[in-house]
Formats: sequence, structure tokens, C-alpha cells
Amino acid sequence: MLEYSMLYPRNTVSRRAVSLDGMWKFCLDEKAVGESENWQNGIPGQEVIPVPASFQDFYTEKDIREYAGDFWYEKEVFVPGEWEGQQIQVRFGAATHRAVVYVNGIQTAEHEGGFLPFCADATDIVRYNAWNKVVVKVNNELTVTNIPCGQTITLPNGKKMCKPYFDFFNYSGLQRSVYLTAIPKESVFDLDLNYELDGSNAKVYYTVHTTGESPVVVELLDADGTKAAEGNGKEGVLEVADAHLWKVRNAYLYTLVVRIVDDADIIDEYTQEIGIRTVEVKDTSILINGEPVYLRGFGKHEDSDILGRGFNIGMMKRDFELMKWIGANSFRTSHYPYSEEIYQMADREGFLIIDEVPAVGLFESLMNFMEASTGKQTAFFEKETTPILLKAHLKAVEEMITRDKNHPCVIAWSLLNEPETTNDSAVPYFKAVFDRAHELDIQKRPRTFALVMNSTPDKCKCYQFSDIVALNRYYGWYVCGGNEICTAEVMFRKEMDGWKALNLNKPFIFTEYGADTLASEHKLPSVMWSQEYQNEYLDMTHEVFDSYDFIKGEQIWNFADFQTTEGIMRVNGNKKGVFTRQRQPKDVAYKLKQRWESLPLDYKK
Repeated sequence: MLEYSMLYPRNTVSRRAVSLDGMWKFCLDEKAVGESENWQNGIPGQEVIPVPASFQDFYTEKDIREYAGDFWYEKEVFVPGEWEGQQIQVRFGAATHRAVVYVNGIQTAEHEGGFLPFCADATDIVRYNAWNKVVVKVNNELTVTNIPCGQTITLPNGKKMCKPYFDFFNYSGLQRSVYLTAIPKESVFDLDLNYELDGSNAKVYYTVHTTGESPVVVELLDADGTKAAEGNGKEGVLEVADAHLWKVRNAYLYTLVVRIVDDADIIDEYTQEIGIRTVEVKDTSILINGEPVYLRGFGKHEDSDILGRGFNIGMMKRDFELMKWIGANSFRTSHYPYSEEIYQMADREGFLIIDEVPAVGLFESLMNFMEASTGKQTAFFEKETTPILLKAHLKAVEEMITRDKNHPCVIAWSLLNEPETTNDSAVPYFKAVFDRAHELDIQKRPRTFALVMNSTPDKCKCYQFSDIVALNRYYGWYVCGGNEICTAEVMFRKEMDGWKALNLNKPFIFTEYGADTLASEHKLPSVMWSQEYQNEYLDMTHEVFDSYDFIKGEQIWNFADFQTTEGIMRVNGNKKGVFTRQRQPKDVAYKLKQRWESLPLDYKK
């Protein structure tokens, strides 16, 4: 079990959660002198920036945008006197990619992994009815021993620079919300939920993990606040009569209320919205509540102007409205777990999520999108450092599943994106990761990973681990684009025939396909990068999808244009968006809307 609870901060009769979002002091540490100069007691200067946000796009200096190394945050925090006797924590939604936390100059936490929460226990350090200083040292350097993978070089001018093995910008900082929390010493630490349908009724299996031995009582309230079921004890089954099921794009949420009690007194109370639904892969079908579902939607990014990868509540609302407008029902959290608020919104809106751990860049290439179909091999899993990477990877899987396991929207775990799979050394690595995910998830959701184009049916040594085979394919873009699109279709069908011949009896989905398109470009006849070509590319691709009955989903790359490392193949970022970075539609959005609204939910059942 993790050392800290991953439960989302909530205010209840026993708990307090105060947002620390806002302006924080900020300072780069270019000479790495922070500790030696005692910055943990207070950072120099008067510079301030918003939290949550990436730091890179606020400034006009390129050296700041491209900065690699240590950087520091500071916030003065008032701790009320009535909290004395509680457990006091500072809870970070994420710190990219590693962080050390100091409270009043004393180190209280250290965490590696830039996309999942962690807590700094300050119970014995804070001063009550007084201001306390929270200082965080963050580091954004890329390595091959942590995910996402890359390298950090030193330029001739002495400055460090990150070189990602992935095609999105290395935004970093305190990119998610920070909370100051007060929780009873005896408290609810974790919840495990599973579901079984029985005609019109349902069973909710629950396990409550607490930090003490006092009795636990559980209530399930329906959407009107009426009690639908109740239970006693840390483990049990809630019998729900005439259960309202959580359905695709038709969500129904119950509220689970968990209380630790001492006679009539409540020691701790925690509430969580839950959805009653089951997930299963059977033969080539993906089943939600026993009914087949065809996935339609997107690979996405947490990416927007100015805030970068920082959680943006307004952009989240816009994105869900656009996904509803276009007829989507799903998305993959490429290439890292997203902010928790996004899953809460998906729970409410009935969207299906393939939840992806930040295991991207496990293929040694600074332009992996160009080398994805060349057959290049880098023996990535044969490095001396691979055991260190695996340990970090497994920890990230544990944190992701612990955080997200009770969201009804999460229907599958994606455990790697475009790794190198053509070498035998990948096999034991994959087995360890896939086995661990299965062990951690009481609901035994399907597991998958996104196969790069080098991972063909005759070359890939790891597809057998996937319950759902997920392909990233760019026939007609990186392979035989433009006037050679007819050749691309032949090659595409040849590969799919190869998969068909294996008779895997598993569902296949496309987790990436797409073509870069400038919103300003129109050309007749079409050329690559024009709106017209993006439409033609989709016509060909959809014809292939419709030709194979084991293809059970399509998630186009990408929902919106997003920022990448600069280079001659990228015009201020990746332009494969169906929408612009400002969330306006390209022509292809209307084509997708027409297609997705016409496809039945159980297409190819």
C-alpha cells in the first residue's frame, strides 16, 4: 500500500481541504545552489507565477521556456488553530517530474513521477494559528530511468536542454492543484469497489481501508439523496434494488458515504460519487454492462495556450462540449494520467477513458514519429539502467490505479505508448508491468498498450499481453502520403490482413491515426497539410476500419493541435488536431461528426 492516500481532497463533517491555488513565488536555480544557499527556508527574489500551470509559456525569454534543471516555488500558508490534533498534509496533484517539499525549512516529502498526486505530512511541523512556509524544489530533467523517457544534454553555453524521446513539449512545474488538508488521525485511507449485475438489481462489493480499528458504516445514496443501500464493516456487499446503471454518454451517479464511527460520533467521513457498471472483454467485443460498445473519440493532451499542461478548468469544459458536439464517446489520456477533475467530469458526462501511465519514450529516438515505421531497433530494454526504469514504471502504475480505480469512466489501463517491442528483452519487462496492473485492479479491467508502426504482426513480441490490441498507425501520412495514398491503403490492408491471420480473437482499436493540417490551408486538388487532404486521408482510413469486424474503436490523433519540441517537422507544434489549439473546428470535424453520429453504439456487434 502507498504511504499516502490517493483519495481526492474533500470537505466533510470530519475533513477540511483548503485550496492553495493562486500566485506562488517562483525562482529558477540555474546554478543548482538552492540547497547550499538554504532556499528551503525561503527562495530569493520577488517573482510570482500561477499554480496550477506550467511555467514555460508565461515568459518572453527563450532560455526560460527551454529551461532544464531545478526550479523552486514558495507559498505562505495559514493553518487554523482548530485543526490541532488532526493530520495536516500538503497535497500536490502533480509536480513534474520530481519534487522535494519543505515545510518551515524541514523536508517533509520527496516524489518522482510528474503526473500523479503525493502528500507531504506536516503534522509535527506546522505552527497553528500562524503562517507557515511551504517551499518546493522541482526538477524537470528527462532521463532513461524515469517515465516519460528522454535525455538531458548540456549546450556549449553551459545551459541544460531536455531532449524528449516523445513528441510533445516537456511542460513542467506545479501543473495541478495544491491543497492543504486536515484529516482525523483515524481516517479512511482507501476504497476498493467492484460491481455485479443481477437482472435489474446490482451488487456493490466494497472494501474500506482505514488507519485504525473503529467500526465502519457505509451508505449508498441515489441522485436524489435517498438511501439506496447500506452496510456495516470494512468489507461487504451493498444490495441495490432496481439499480440505475452508469451507461455510455448516459451517466448515473450514486454517492457512497463511508463513516468511521464511535457509537453516535463520527470519527471520519468520506464521500465519493460512483457509477454502477461492469467492463469486460469477450472475444472481439468490449462490453459495458454486458453490451458491446464501439469506441469513437480521441487521443488528447492536457495542453492549452499560456498554461501549457497546467489544469485549466475552462478548457476542460470546452473540450467536453466539443466531444459531445462531435459525437465522441471516449478518449485516451495520452500520454500520462490527467488531472483528477477531468475524470470526475467524464464520470458525470458518461465518457469512456483509456487511462494511460506516463510510459512514453521507451524507444530511443528524438524523432520517434519519423522512425516509427523504419524498422529501427535500439535495444531499449537491454540497458543497464532498465531495472531502475522498471521500478519507476511499476510505481507509476500503482499510483495511477490507486488514484483512478473507482472512476466508472475508466474502462481500460494503457501501460505503455509506442515502446520498442521487436526485441526479446521487452518481454519480461512487459510481463512485470501487465501482471502488476492485473494484481492491483480489483475490477480486472482490460489492459493494453499502443503499438508503434514498427510493431507489426510478424515483428512484435509483446502484443499477447494486451486484452485489447491498440494500434497507432499513419498510413497516408508518415508512410506513403499525398498522391501515394492508394499505396498506403494497400500497405494498411496488408498489415490488417496479417493481424487477422493470427486469429487472436481480441478487439482491436486504433489509438492514433491522423494527418497534420494547417487550419489556414485549402488547396484543390489537395496537397498534404491542407484541409482537403485531411478529409481524403480520413475517407481512406475509415474504409479500412469498416472492412474488419474485429476493429472495435477509433480514437483519432489528436483532439486539438498541441505544443511539441521545435523542429523542421513541426510548425509550432503538432497540427493533427481535429480542432485548433484554441478549440475551433477544422473542416474534418464536420466529417467526423457526420460519421460518429451515424454509427450505432454497438457498431459491429
